[in-house]
Amino acid sequence: MENNRRDDSRFDRSAAGPYRARRQYAAGSAQRVRGQSTGHPRIMKVVSVEFHLFGPAHLVILASVPSVAWVLTGLARHRPARARRLAAALGIVLAVNELVWYVYVVHSEGFRFPDGLPLELCDLILWLTVAALLTLRPLIFEFAYLIGVAGSGAAILTPDLGVPLDTYAGINFFVTHGAVVASLLFLVWSGIARPRPGCIWRALGLLNAYAAAIGGFDALFRTNYMYLCRKPESISILDLFGPWPIYIAGGEALALMLFWLLWLPFRSKSRTER
Repeated sequence: MENNRRDDSRFDRSAAGPYRARRQYAAGSAQRVRGQSTGHPRIMKVVSVEFHLFGPAHLVILASVPSVAWVLTGLARHRPARARRLAAALGIVLAVNELVWYVYVVHSEGFRFPDGLPLELCDLILWLTVAALLTLRPLIFEFAYLIGVAGSGAAILTPDLGVPLDTYAGINFFVTHGAVVASLLFLVWSGIARPRPGCIWRALGLLNAYAAAIGGFDALFRTNYMYLCRKPESISILDLFGPWPIYIAGGEALALMLFWLLWLPFRSKSRTER
């Protein structure tokens, strides 16, 4: 599908939706500041701070996610009531943070259809995680846990960022994705939620149903939600699976493998309980 690009100071269709809008907004802001002849040393320092894959800052971020989950678990271990209250608080914080981001994007760039909607997989993951934290319903948790840890974990590992870390967009990207993974790990490690037998196929079914719906939207409006039409421009796991559309099948196989690995610790427990 043709890659229709706008100029660098605006979002483009290859990065649709509020989640990847974090990258596009910060990139556009940096470009606008560079284009101004202010000569302000502090501004130029801010826009020159770049993200480096697996650099020191990235490694700290990767280590902080399970560390935060471990601390949260320690606060609620063997205390189910406290764990539920903490889960609800996390859900509210995640929801408020995302709504604030939506307002920020609309205020800064205006409402944009069709390529500025919250239809990315990470948007689905976030709201599934919020629902899981607030309700603790097993089915919602299973969807959030398998799709969320696999999807948001991959986003943190190989982020489609391309912006300075010390911008609202860059910080919010890692805070949001990291909070999703840490919250889901907390639910598991604290013992207040766990996946059930058959969760792999239920989650894979939801993922494919959502991808089919978004694929139809992409075809109709020539967008690229979920990277169904083009791979990310930055390095990503999808690069391992060849060109379009082969990488989509590779991503499907990878999702199945990751779901199975996430279910594996509970598989032996389920057999023991029978």
